Amino acid sequence: MSDGINIRNWYALQVRCRWETPTADLLTGKGYPVFLPRYQVKKRSAGRVREISTPFFPGYVFCQLDPQNRLPVLVTPGVITIVSRGRVPLPVDDDEITAIRRIVSSGLRPEPWPYLEIGQRVRIESDALEGLQGILISFKGTRRIVVSVTLLRRSVALEIERFCVRPILAAQPKPVERTIPASLLERAVS
Repeated sequence: MSDGINIRNWYALQVRCRWETPTADLLTGKGYPVFLPRYQVKKRSAGRVREISTPFFPGYVFCQLDPQNRLPVLVTPGVITIVSRGRVPLPVDDDEITAIRRIVSSGLRPEPWPYLEIGQRVRIESDALEGLQGILISFKGTRRIVVSVTLLRRSVALEIERFCVRPILAAQPKPVERTIPASLLERAVS
């Protein structure tokens, strides 16, 4: 460590699509501690079902580095950038890295899940309520969430399993319609 900089911090590196493993191998070869969390997924190809290992965070690799000496990491093939605010690399919270490590090494079958926030619009995807939309109100323990569904300017609260809910992506803003002033139309007609 030099000048009080903690080189033990983990940073998220954005990497080229499907370059997570080669980039992690190259960084490991350069002596950097690398973490590439993976999970098993079943893929069907040529009539067979195979289990393959897939990154939890496609397009990202975690790496411990000295942010003051980041050029050797940035010139590694596959690396696009270090996740930063402006030009300042942002370290990943140690508790989050520890949690991901424990999940991956637990022996259970974890899988990625859409990020949900309280106040976010969500769509229910269970059989009985499929397509119903609401607002995420709270998390109840580790397995349930509460969704409020607006109906006639009233709410009905519903407690539902997390796996039945997906976030609704924010609608893209509509393009601004351009109108031609009436004065210009009159000139064009005459």
